[in-house]
Amino acid sequence: MAHAHKLEIFRGLVKFKSNTQKIWGVLIFLTIVTTIEVVLGIYKPEPLMAHFLGMKILNWIFIILTLVKAYYITWDFMHMRDEVKALRRMVVWTAVFLIIYLIFILLQEGGYIFEVYDKGFIKRDF
Repeated sequence: MAHAHKLEIFRGLVKFKSNTQKIWGVLIFLTIVTTIEVVLGIYKPEPLMAHFLGMKILNWIFIILTLVKAYYITWDFMHMRDEVKALRRMVVWTAVFLIIYLIFILLQEGGYIFEVYDKGFIKRDF
């Protein structure tokens, strides 16, 4: 017996009549998010250049928008919404943990490398 996929996005706020319409709807959503990223990357608004938690606000926006796109691609195109709850949690929680870990490592190492180039040799005791 074939399993029917859910034809809705945004937790049921937008509903479609066919899979083709749903694919186009998700494509339009991802295109809008990508366009926002490209426009922000080209113009780099001055208010977003302020620092927040060790990075520019613009960089945080890029990270968040990239995570939104990755989540949505996994949720809709890889059909995670149709899987059992335990599998969804295993995949999502593992990815979230690894992404947070990667961001922490990048900020730590990036800050250290910046200080080395800025001030010369620095020794850290962790």
